[in-house]
Amino acid sequence: MKALIAFVLLLLLSPLTVLAAPVASGVQPRVIDVTDKAALRDGANTFVGYCMGCHGTQFQRYQTVADDLGIPYEQMLQTLAPAGASIADPMQTRLLPDDAKAWFGAEVPDLTLITRVRGSEWLYAYLHGFYADPARPRGVNNTVYPNVGMPNVLESLQGHQVLDCAEPTAQPCTRLRVIPGTGSLDARQFDDKVRNLVAFLAYSADPVQTKSRQIGLYVLLYLALLILLAYLLKREYWKDVG
Repeated sequence: MKALIAFVLLLLLSPLTVLAAPVASGVQPRVIDVTDKAALRDGANTFVGYCMGCHGTQFQRYQTVADDLGIPYEQMLQTLAPAGASIADPMQTRLLPDDAKAWFGAEVPDLTLITRVRGSEWLYAYLHGFYADPARPRGVNNTVYPNVGMPNVLESLQGHQVLDCAEPTAQPCTRLRVIPGTGSLDARQFDDKVRNLVAFLAYSADPVQTKSRQIGLYVLLYLALLILLAYLLKREYWKDVG
């Protein structure tokens, strides 16, 4: 009985956040919070500005994002949706599959469920993991996804990142260094930008997760109360036995 009560209390106290994994460049772990609407709005802006030219979130709609994140419809259509889009349209990229194959050698994946497939920790590390590699067709590689075909679309924000290993080692070099002055953001600002982008994609993968967890908390509270009442009733029935 005590173990069951302790388990229920543990579930009640579980946070609605995810701790992102540390990355090879030495960036400290950050919390991915899908309840922070300001962060999600910033992540949505980053996604539309830097990712949506190639990637979409076709199972997400502009209207849903606007409602959930507190963005007026007019502002949503002016700042986040392409010209001519309806508020009810899905957030699809306009990159055609044939063009994607011609430019990148493969179709570009939709990102609606990327955090479900890969995890928020993986995506957080991946977006930090790009570095200059002249041997690659697009001049970049990635410590998390070697031989990546995607260009580093966030380089203008982060700066020019390179491997930082002076001597050969038995293991592949994964230590990274950003050349100062080559990006518009400092390390902390860029990390915030990536964290917010990952948070937006984590929200997009399950837009009702916050509401579901709130309902789950109410259910757990009800079960905890029911367990307590059952335990007290049991004590009342058995207090004169033996």
